[in-house]
Amino acid sequence: MGESGATVGIVANPASGRDIRRLVAKASVFPTAEKANMVQRLLSAFASVGVERALLSTDLGGISAAVLRALRQRRSGRDGPWPDVEFCAGDPITGGAGDTINAVRRMRAADADLIVCLGGDGTARVAATACGDVPLLPLSTGTNNAFPQLREATVAGLAGGLVAAGAVPPERGTSRASVLEVRTGGRTELALVDVCVSTERHVGSRALWQPASLTELYCAFAEPDGIGLSSVAGQLCPSPRTAPDGVALALAPPEQARWVVHAPIAPGLVVPVGVRDWRPLRPDRPIELGTRGGVLALDGERELELRGDQTASLRLRTDGPRCVDVRAVLAEAARLRLLCTGNPEGSVNDDGYLVHIGRT
Repeated sequence: MGESGATVGIVANPASGRDIRRLVAKASVFPTAEKANMVQRLLSAFASVGVERALLSTDLGGISAAVLRALRQRRSGRDGPWPDVEFCAGDPITGGAGDTINAVRRMRAADADLIVCLGGDGTARVAATACGDVPLLPLSTGTNNAFPQLREATVAGLAGGLVAAGAVPPERGTSRASVLEVRTGGRTELALVDVCVSTERHVGSRALWQPASLTELYCAFAEPDGIGLSSVAGQLCPSPRTAPDGVALALAPPEQARWVVHAPIAPGLVVPVGVRDWRPLRPDRPIELGTRGGVLALDGERELELRGDQTASLRLRTDGPRCVDVRAVLAEAARLRLLCTGNPEGSVNDDGYLVHIGRT
């Protein structure tokens, strides 16, 4: 089915889906048990397409412990095979973003052919900063999930495993994501979905759920069916993930705005957001952000405080992480019949659908 000896890495964030928006907007919660079950479904799918080795992050939230218990209780004849499982346990666990970065770096050093991350936009952003050119498969277990795919883990695991094993080449099953690069002082950060300027002075609880203080919004992409701040642009001036351009919006109070968008900025939270103007955001053209002493939110979380007269600049880049397209991979698998045995008649097009039957 592809090259043998494929290695995958799985990073599961135990804290994803537990920020303040869960309380103010009735957002979904992915419990530890479900995250552990998702990891196990991924492992079963990986084994079925020839992945031989899986590297798992460790945590204090119970995910890795649950997988370890399941590993010890498995009976190969009854439960089916898994890849050889190894735990990335060489770094101190802090409960912060550094845990994800350390795990991804260890996976890259171990020659992982694919990295899967379970979390929301924030987890995907952190994983993307560390994964380099290794294909990334982000799966939704967070509060806002504009970037990660909401996919059944078994199906996603089949697609990711086919890419890791070399059965589906990267040019057929992955695509480069655009990213927003923010520079301020000596610090550089990346956002996968959006960057927003707020007049608030402190990071505080990090998550954004009140748009009144927002003045500028920059989106790497903006889809009409998106969630989070990018949904404002998604309804007013959509820009697909496949487009090289993003979107830049100047925000204003609804009573002073040219347009008012009723946007789902968080699960269960649809609010009016005023837009004074918007324009395309072209790649590789640095922009000075028009703020002094505010806060910059990256992918829906307040991240950078601008103190005094400190300024910041932003640039849209098209060289972001190489992400697995689950639908494209499995369409290619159908076209090549990678998951089929026997000799079925007929031909399959690039979308994976039967277009000709050889016998009537």
